[in-house]
Amino acid sequence: MFKINTKNDTIWFLLLLILALLLSILNLDNLPLRDWDEGYYAKVAQDMFQSGNWLYLTYADKPFLLKPPLIIWLINISYNLIGISEFSTRFPCALLTAFGVPLLYLVGNNLFSKQQPAILGSLVYLTLLPMVRHGRLAMIDGMINTFLIFSIFSLVKSKQQPLWSIGFGVGLGLIALSKGILALALGGVLGMYILWDNPKIVLKNMMLWLGLLIGFLPVMIWYYLQINYYGEQFIQVHFLQQNFDRLSTAVEGNSGSPWYYIIELIKYSLPWLLFLPGGLISAWKQRRNSWAKLVLTGCILFLGIITVMGTKLPWYIMPIYPFFALGVAYYLSSLYTKEQYYPKWLVFSFFFLSALTIIGGIYLWQETQEFLLLVMSVVLGITFLLTAKKLKDNSHQFLIILITGLYLSLSLFILSKSWLWELNEAFEVKPVANLVKENTPPKTIIYTSFNYSRPSLDFYSDRQILAKDNSTLEKLAASSSYLLLDKPTFDNLKLTNVKILGEVNQFILISTHKSQPK
Repeated sequence: MFKINTKNDTIWFLLLLILALLLSILNLDNLPLRDWDEGYYAKVAQDMFQSGNWLYLTYADKPFLLKPPLIIWLINISYNLIGISEFSTRFPCALLTAFGVPLLYLVGNNLFSKQQPAILGSLVYLTLLPMVRHGRLAMIDGMINTFLIFSIFSLVKSKQQPLWSIGFGVGLGLIALSKGILALALGGVLGMYILWDNPKIVLKNMMLWLGLLIGFLPVMIWYYLQINYYGEQFIQVHFLQQNFDRLSTAVEGNSGSPWYYIIELIKYSLPWLLFLPGGLISAWKQRRNSWAKLVLTGCILFLGIITVMGTKLPWYIMPIYPFFALGVAYYLSSLYTKEQYYPKWLVFSFFFLSALTIIGGIYLWQETQEFLLLVMSVVLGITFLLTAKKLKDNSHQFLIILITGLYLSLSLFILSKSWLWELNEAFEVKPVANLVKENTPPKTIIYTSFNYSRPSLDFYSDRQILAKDNSTLEKLAASSSYLLLDKPTFDNLKLTNVKILGEVNQFILISTHKSQPK
């Protein structure tokens, strides 16, 4: 295998890490935490910070049995180091996600015979919108990708240095300590790759089994302690409701068609999606090579696994992107060195994307009045236009323009107030949380007329705020309670003998206590 200068490797690793960190951490705290995952993890970590209980997770002092503890531990460490904030909540996941970019370069460096596709693979991964957006959030999925990439790197590195096999099991163990059953799916994908590429390693390299033991020992200890403490309740909630039920049923109504994840790829992986068919075709033609086996196994097998699952969620597709990036990178590398004319459909596609981006940007600017979105759309539109022109002129500079333009566009995007667009689905949480926090005693349960309970509201108010229907709220008003009501519900209930504690953003906080607190 072609070896490159170690110093050169170090420079590329550091450069890619810096580029990734800028996209991951820049403006990380300019928007509030979103529901659901961010709010849940922040609130559980807040409980851990206040109680000092690292072993048994709680949400508003009640058992939190849904997820393994790694993300909560990391966020709590961040809270202890730099205090509780949006930045400290998101920072651990953003940091770990960023390390996935240079790690993928190391994977490519060990898989490909040239350095170029290794660099391109990491740059493709760096500029994928789902990786930038989800990687910045206090969510498990970005850091799971980094653990997955570390497992792959350890696996391919072990061909020359068997001791690296230990890292394969450690990476899978970290995934298990983050998202439980997902380690089985990703371990199965990598297991199939091992059996296809190098089946002898399973029997001959004892370091592989030692790594699995080291990686999963903390997982088994944690699960043993939880089952011993909670008993049947933990098994029912954590294993059945949270994990295995998602395989066969649409948990909480999160269903979708068999084409759900294909549509997700089309929506969020452009323009790199245009090069994926070429990457998969190249991989099939070269399926005797290790890189091709990895790309085909990862893309096809993992896509098949999540497609047959009953529960469909956009971030379930995230582990496909390292395989996606490697496949695209090989095809891009072949295009970059190609001497004949580039495919005309690529030229037309980028011309079309250019027009679509500028029109879409104007529409978004009119809707949001956010100037940065307009600038981003113009930069992206010009990038696609210049890319199309260079492709038409058969110039390999198209790739430099495309990567640079995408990186600049994504930088503008995260500087805007729109990179977390889900916040627009409900009311602004922080003013309402401040109203509750300033006017109610600690550890109080508040009842609200809003359609659903919001974990982010629980976190910012440091109270549990439960959604109830109007008839229940009317009964609660007859007892000593705190109610957070929207104005129409407040008018409709016609409450008497209550004290209005404050009002903000069309919400009214009232107390129905007979003896009002001073």
